[in-house]
Amino acid sequence: MSITTDITAEKTTAASPAVADPPAAPDVPGTREPRAATAARCVGRAVLRLFTRTAAVLALLALWEAAPRLGLADRTFLPPFSEVARAWWQLLLDGQLAEHTWASLGRSFTGFALAVTLAVPLGLLIGWYRPVADLLGPLLEVFRNTAALALLPVFVLLLGIGETSKISIVLYACTWPVLLNTISAVRSVDPTLLRLARTMDLPAPRIFQKVILPASVPAVFTGIRLAGAVAILVLVAAEMVGAKAGLGYLVNASQFNFAIPEMYAGIVTISAIGVTFNQLLVALERRFTSWRTPNGS
Repeated sequence: MSITTDITAEKTTAASPAVADPPAAPDVPGTREPRAATAARCVGRAVLRLFTRTAAVLALLALWEAAPRLGLADRTFLPPFSEVARAWWQLLLDGQLAEHTWASLGRSFTGFALAVTLAVPLGLLIGWYRPVADLLGPLLEVFRNTAALALLPVFVLLLGIGETSKISIVLYACTWPVLLNTISAVRSVDPTLLRLARTMDLPAPRIFQKVILPASVPAVFTGIRLAGAVAILVLVAAEMVGAKAGLGYLVNASQFNFAIPEMYAGIVTISAIGVTFNQLLVALERRFTSWRTPNGS
């Protein structure tokens, strides 16, 4: 029995063809060249995009550097950019730049965050409920047309020259862009979406959650970005009036001491903070509005 089984197994093994390995994929010549060309095109587009976005800034810096050296501008009042860069680096090494920057950032971000926290819910409430809008509308019209810097002496008299008055003036200035854009966003929601939601017998809270809030996000972020720029500008003006630290104080003190490169270094720092803050808000807006279809490339 065992011998028969062995013989049968040997015949089966001999009769069955050997399983061959799958043939290797042919090496098509030139397959690496298209990949390299694609990578080169991607790098080229990235370099071109970077150059397009920075060309104007680089041209401005080059003009800033050349104008004083060529006698087109008074070097005493407009030093070359290289001198401003050296002054900025010296302020950084001394620790003065970090001290003034952190003081300004703390005040502006605190006032900005409080403004967004208060203005967005209030704007949604005013935009959605007509009785609230009728009640608060006249009061909002009075204050929205009153410049924040015009009220700066009032804030100083009531709250002193400490941190409270500076944060409060930033809060006041940042509230209006966020509030007005939020109200406009709620009132400009597509009526077709609202009618469709009502035909589905959705309750008012669900309509507000599923229709009003998503449709309002882009306009709300527009107001938040405007408030981000206002926060820096108003704070710098407030620090020039009465402060012992901050970028506004640095610019003002440098002017009085005729330290012109240090003054421009403070101004450049303020501009860099504004640009960085705006880019952060743009990235946050893209994160919350990723559902939108882009309008262009």
